[in-house]
Amino acid sequence: MHGRPRKAYKPEEEAASAAKAVKLRSLQSQFMSNHHHKIYTKEAIDLSTKLLEINPEAYTAWNYRKLAVEDTLSRTESNPDLVKSILDEELKVVESALRQNFKSYGAWHHRKWVLSKSHSSVGNELRLLDKFQTLDSRNFHAWNYRRFVVELTNRSKQDELKYTEDMICKDFSNYSAWHNRSVLLSSLLARKADGFTPNEKIPEEYKLVHDAIFTDEDDQSGWFYHLWLLDQTVNVETPLLTSSWPPHGSRINLSGAGCLKKLTTFCSESGSFPLVLYFDKAVVGVSSSTVRIDSELKGNDDLVWEPVSNKNAQVSCVWVARVKYMSSEPCVPKEYTVKVRIGNSPGIVSSRGCNFSAPYELVFTAHVHDTVQEVPQEAIVSWMDGFDIWDAQSEDLNNLVNLDQSNTQMDSKWRQETIAEEIDLFRELSDSKIGKLTLARLLMAKAMISENGVKGVHYEEILELYNDLMALDSSHYHYYKDEHSVALLRKVTSSNESLSGHLFRYRDLNNSVCLRLNNLSLSRIASVEKFLFVQMLDLSHNELHSTEGLEAMQLLSCLNLSHNRIRSFSALDSLRHLKQLRVLDVSHNHIGEHTVDTTRYLCSSPLSNSEWTQDEAGRQVPSLVTKYWDAYFVLRDLNLKQLDVAGNVIAGDEFSSFVRQVVPQLVWLDGQKLGS
Repeated sequence: MHGRPRKAYKPEEEAASAAKAVKLRSLQSQFMSNHHHKIYTKEAIDLSTKLLEINPEAYTAWNYRKLAVEDTLSRTESNPDLVKSILDEELKVVESALRQNFKSYGAWHHRKWVLSKSHSSVGNELRLLDKFQTLDSRNFHAWNYRRFVVELTNRSKQDELKYTEDMICKDFSNYSAWHNRSVLLSSLLARKADGFTPNEKIPEEYKLVHDAIFTDEDDQSGWFYHLWLLDQTVNVETPLLTSSWPPHGSRINLSGAGCLKKLTTFCSESGSFPLVLYFDKAVVGVSSSTVRIDSELKGNDDLVWEPVSNKNAQVSCVWVARVKYMSSEPCVPKEYTVKVRIGNSPGIVSSRGCNFSAPYELVFTAHVHDTVQEVPQEAIVSWMDGFDIWDAQSEDLNNLVNLDQSNTQMDSKWRQETIAEEIDLFRELSDSKIGKLTLARLLMAKAMISENGVKGVHYEEILELYNDLMALDSSHYHYYKDEHSVALLRKVTSSNESLSGHLFRYRDLNNSVCLRLNNLSLSRIASVEKFLFVQMLDLSHNELHSTEGLEAMQLLSCLNLSHNRIRSFSALDSLRHLKQLRVLDVSHNHIGEHTVDTTRYLCSSPLSNSEWTQDEAGRQVPSLVTKYWDAYFVLRDLNLKQLDVAGNVIAGDEFSSFVRQVVPQLVWLDGQKLGS
C-alpha cells in the first residue's frame, strides 16, 4: 500500500504471528463474555486493555470501555480526583494503542470522547499531537483530531494557519496540511476576520502554492490546493440568480390549447405558465413570502413554489411556480405587466447556510390572447424538415434570452486580474498534462467572469487543450470529454450570435423555438440555464448517457435523443419533471442491451412499493410492469403523444404492448399511428 512493497515473513516471524493469533482469540473470547454480561470490574477492564494492546482496531473493545467508564463515573461523580484518574487512564490506553497503530479510527474516536467529558488535560493535546505529527506529518487522523482540539481550546485560527504554513514549508507534499489550510481559510473568509477578505487573501495564497507547484510539478498536493483557490476566485459564497423564464424585460404571448402562430407564444391546456428561477447554487426557502408577484393576473396571490430536483429534495438550483393566466370566464385580449421581487424578505438560503443577499426584480409583459378552440394535434413531429433558420438579428431572441445575469451582481475586477496573472504564469507549464488541465480551467474561469463581448475568444483554446488531453491521457478520457462538452456548450451560449446559429423555428408546431445541438459529440449536458425558453431540443447523434440537467427546461415539449449512449430508462428520470413534454425520441440507443444496469440501484425497486399495482397498467400487465419497471416510473409521469424507441434491444411487440398500457394517450409509436 502507498508504494511500500510487502515483505515475505521469515519462519520465526510466522511462528510469532501464529502465537499472537492464538492469544488474541483467547482474549477476545473472555472479553466478549464480560461485555455480554456487563461485567465492569478492574480485572475485566484490564482484559480489554490487553486486547487493545494487541489489536487497537477492536472497535467493540473501545465501546466497552466507554460503557465501563460511564458505569464507574455514575458511582464516583462526587470525587473529582477519582474522575480525573479514570479519564487519565483512558488517555494512556489510547496513547499506547496509537503507538501500535497511528491510524486506528477507534483509538482517535475514543480520545475525542474522553476529551468531550471536559477533562482537564485538553491543554496537553497539542503538544502530544506535535510529537505524533513529527512521526507522520501527513496523517489525516491526527489533523482531524487537531481541528477537534483547536475548537475545544478556542485556539486562534490565525495561529493554526501559521502552523499549517510551517508544516507546508517543511514538506510541500503534505496534503493534510494543505487541506487544513483550506478549512481554516474558508472559516476566516466567511466571518470576514481582520485581514481576511477574498480580494486580499486569495492572491496571497496563489503565491504560496506556486512555490510548491514549481518546486515539484509531479506532486499533486499543491495542484489540489490551486484548484480549491480557483473555485474561491470564481465563485461567491452567497447564492445568485443566474437566469429566469420569462426573462427580465421580455414580452411573452400566452394563449389556450389552440395557440397562435407567433414565435413567442406559450400554449397551455391548463391556462397557466411556468415561472422559473435558476440560481447558481442549490437553495431552500423559495416561497410566496420570499418571492413576491405583483400583477393583475387573477388567482396568483399565494403561488406554490416547487424545487425541481431528481433527488426529491427541498434544496435545488431550479424552482418553478405555475402562474395562472386564464380562467373559466371569457378571455379578453389584454397585456399584463408582471413584477417578480426576489429576496426582499430573508429566507432564501444556500445548502451551505449563506443567504441570498442581492434582492432582484424582474419585470416582463404577458399578452393574453383569446382562447382558440382546441384542435387535436395528431400529425407526427418530424426532425428532418419543417424548420426555418433563425434570424441572428431577430428582436425575438433578445426578448427570450438573458445571458449571464449573475455577473452584474459580483465584484469581478480583482477576480479577472488574479486569473489573468495565473494564465500568464501557467502557460509556462502547458506542455505537461496537469499544466494543460490547469490552463484550461483558468481560461474557462476567465470566460465565465468576463464581459459578454470577449467571452468567445477563450473557448477555441480551451477546446484544443481538452482535445490534447484526451489524446495524451487515455485513463482520464471520459473526464476530459465531459469538460470538452461543457466548454463547447458554453461557447454556443457565449453570445446571441453564436446561439442563433443553432436556433430554428418549427413551422408544423406553431413556430416552436427549436435548439439543434446534434452531431456535436456531446457527452454531458451543460449551460441549461441559457436554454429555459426552448420548446424543442435536438440532441441526436451525440454521446450522452443521461438527461441530467434537462429538468430545468420547463417549456420543453419535444426532445430528440436518438443515436446516443443511453443504457436505461432510469437515465431519463429527469424528464419526469417536464410537464409540457409531448414528443420523445430515444431510438437507436443502448436501452436493454446490458443485463446488469447499475443505474437501476439508484431508484427504489417497485417490488417494495405497492403503488404500481393501483393504476390500470399495474392491474392489466403486472408482469410487464415488473420487468420494465424503470421505464414504467418514467413514462407513467409523462403525457406523451409521440414516442420512438426503435433501434434499442428493448424494442419489440412485448414492450410496445407495455407502452400502450402505461401511456394510453399515445398517438404515435415508432412512426406508426396507433388505433383507437
